[in-house]
Amino acid sequence: MSSVSTSDRLSVIIKKIIADDLRHAHFLNTLSLMENTGARKISASECAHTTSLMVLKHAAEEHRHAYYLRKQIERLSNNNPCPTYESPYLIIPVASTQYLNKLDVLICRYIKNTLNLHGAELYFAAYLLVTYAIELRADLLYPVYQQALTESGSKVTVKSIILEEQGHLEEMITQLESFSPEWAIHAAAATSIEERLFAEWQRLLGQEIDELKPLTVC
Repeated sequence: MSSVSTSDRLSVIIKKIIADDLRHAHFLNTLSLMENTGARKISASECAHTTSLMVLKHAAEEHRHAYYLRKQIERLSNNNPCPTYESPYLIIPVASTQYLNKLDVLICRYIKNTLNLHGAELYFAAYLLVTYAIELRADLLYPVYQQALTESGSKVTVKSIILEEQGHLEEMITQLESFSPEWAIHAAAATSIEERLFAEWQRLLGQEIDELKPLTVC
């Protein structure tokens, strides 16, 4: 599937989501969950004694994104329709919860097989490649979401997240250049893995949105 058709399909799905306030709230909560999962994974990969300022900054910003997205739900409803990340408050909860975990496992497997790294070196390489793939995805997904929000006149906005994610992507490229002279090959492999996972996530998201009737407005 081409990037253009993927973007167009995603735009159609998101427009359907934001047309229903409660489903939109669930979507925001799902994005918050995925940002929070990323932040927790960054923290889990840290070395207790050699954590860099960049890693601390990145983890803090991902946590803030998770908080910001959850707070945006208040612009849709005063009734706190998504108090937790439990399944009833998410869209495609299983796929969304497992998304980053699957990506992490598959990229770790690639690193082991290709670079023969282990321990702390493996975790750091996985952090770089997983984050690169995710930031590249964020750089595609959030602008599509923001355009739909703007066109619909929604009070919700993700403009601040777009700016920070662009900065994260630039930081990852700089780190990958230092990590390996063949970083582009490894980054392309990580991106290919993520693209397959995202295609399935988007398929399931579209299927659920197409099949479900409108939810009760918040």
